[in-house]
Amino acid sequence: MRSRREDHERLEQQIRSGTYQIFLDELQQRHDFLRRFHTWGDIVAFMRRGTSRDPRKDEVLRPILEAHAEDRDPRWRTILLVIFWPGLESIHFKKHHWDRLYPGELWSTILWTFLQVICRIDVKHRPDRLVQKIYNDTIHHLHDEYRRTWDRMERETNLEQEELEQLAGGVEDMGFAEVELREQQEVEVRRLRKHMEEGRISEADFLLLVGTRVYSHPLADCAREAGIAYETAKKRGQRAEAAIRRFEEKKR
Repeated sequence: MRSRREDHERLEQQIRSGTYQIFLDELQQRHDFLRRFHTWGDIVAFMRRGTSRDPRKDEVLRPILEAHAEDRDPRWRTILLVIFWPGLESIHFKKHHWDRLYPGELWSTILWTFLQVICRIDVKHRPDRLVQKIYNDTIHHLHDEYRRTWDRMERETNLEQEELEQLAGGVEDMGFAEVELREQQEVEVRRLRKHMEEGRISEADFLLLVGTRVYSHPLADCAREAGIAYETAKKRGQRAEAAIRRFEEKKR
């Protein structure tokens, strides 16, 4: 898996290619302000200097956003992603506590949210301060996304508590409880196996989740049996659960 730095370097390399230079040449024919820049790298450097309140930055962003709204070419989004990359990393640093359960998911959620903001923005209704608008909207919509997750987790926690209370009050025979537990474990194993067979998780992921999530074996023991480090097992389990969660949420 590539690091964020490697992803950033790859995107910066992309915008130096000839196809991206053609985009800049075409914009320069219609917008005088852009003629002072020779490459997209010059534009990126200019956009990262000074403050977001510099009105000249609107002279750069507005043509790009208008061109994107016109043809929806994904290369415009790549350019904007490179321009805003430091701002997105700043959001990631400031809001890391929003995703304590699956911290590896926060960065991908920020990128997805940013691209959604880019696709929705209407520059006709925003006369100035476009940098601040995009940055603030990304934080706002990111919070909305996590608020839905937090609300859902709270509902699930409350529901689980109610189910535990009902079980505590209704089960008199411990043998019955044991049978019920085995049945629930079998259902969960079948669910995880289906995800494995359909390619969302690997066999190693399946065995790890069955051991830790279904039969409550310590992660350290499962990691040792699999011959991998504890942190590697932890990250593998988190990625597998995230893949399953994304698929099941799409089906709702």
